[in-house]
Amino acid sequence: QVQLVESGGGLVQAGGSLRLSCAASGRTFSSYAMAWFRQAPGKEREFVATITWTTYYADSVKGRFTISRDNAKNTVYLQMNSLKPEDTAVYYCAATSLSAPVIVTTRSMYHYWGQGTQVTVSS
Repeated sequence: QVQLVESGGGLVQAGGSLRLSCAASGRTFSSYAMAWFRQAPGKEREFVATITWTTYYADSVKGRFTISRDNAKNTVYLQMNSLKPEDTAVYYCAATSLSAPVIVTTRSMYHYWGQGTQVTVSS
């Protein structure tokens, strides 16, 4: 069982930056694929970024967001720069155990989720 707790959300002006953190429980954190998803009001939850042995990003955030992890601290981060009003959403951290070295962007493939943290970008 993995428990995830996000933090770092808030209100920021367009063009600004935020760093989200996701603290995970469990002794096998380094073996999990970690990801960030987001859900805006009235929209489906969508993939943002994932990190395993490599990183992969949604086209909408590529070049602006950076996902990273610190296995010693059981923490994954999402550095968000050049924020836009359309980045406004609840951001969720997710984890899954993979049996093969693949990139997973499908929501249903992630078995563990945090409670979410609100990011609001004003214009």
